[in-house]
Amino acid sequence: MTHAERRAAFRRTVETRRGTLLAGAFNAMSARVIEDIGFEAVYLTGAGVTNMALGLPDFSYAGLNEIADHTARIRDVVALPLVVDADTGFGNAMNVRHTVKVLERSGADAIQMEDQAFPKKCGHFDGKAVISAAEMASKIKAAVDAREDPDFLVIGRTDARGVEGFEAAIERAHRYAEAGADILFVEAMTTMDEITAVAKAFTKPLLINIVVGGKTPAMPVRAFGEMGYSLVLYANTALQGAVLGMQRALGALKKDGLIEEKGGLVVGFAERQRLVGKPGLDELAKGYAT
Repeated sequence: MTHAERRAAFRRTVETRRGTLLAGAFNAMSARVIEDIGFEAVYLTGAGVTNMALGLPDFSYAGLNEIADHTARIRDVVALPLVVDADTGFGNAMNVRHTVKVLERSGADAIQMEDQAFPKKCGHFDGKAVISAAEMASKIKAAVDAREDPDFLVIGRTDARGVEGFEAAIERAHRYAEAGADILFVEAMTTMDEITAVAKAFTKPLLINIVVGGKTPAMPVRAFGEMGYSLVLYANTALQGAVLGMQRALGALKKDGLIEEKGGLVVGFAERQRLVGKPGLDELAKGYAT
């Protein structure tokens, strides 16, 4: 499948509004696991890159080059549609144009861009600030204008719920739709009534973000699909699971001074090689052997 075919297919999936589950990856290996398990799409999480690659909180420490590098690495090893967290677009409208060109060239099929003031914070943190709706609308227009493939999707996210209130967030999302956003994303809703109201307020595709331990109530993904949400994002479940797995395995190693495959705390050696594609590369190498 070509890039254009994959993006067109993903747009069709989004437009069905059936609650497609979108799992977050923080590097190429986590993206491989997401694809191997059978998810339909993968999301490159900026918080995940910041936490796992830099060991820092989600305070805008990861820049465009780092996100582009991770995008290209994931694109090299998975065939799934790839949604990339572009934070605030890494600057003003002119910077956004560059961001879109770089990430589209790196293999992204969609980007998410938010209306926080720089430096942004995780959407489920307190103490956020937002830029004006007019400025954000101009950034969305710049993103739409900059894409080469019309099926490269632009997700317009508003973080105004925790800053200006729910009604202001709804108004902003309408403005972002008018500016050309293909998918709308109201971040950090706090009640089921708000989730329902957003689903009823828009005809455009919608994304909802569920953070384990965060502000937004969770329910089965099928229920979100029945409400009309297109994408149900679990951006950092892989990250949180990986950290727990490391804590358990390394804690056992420190306590006992020994760890083995059969203990159930680490993936087996053969399974690790399967996930990184070693058997296929071994077969390929045979064809080049002299």
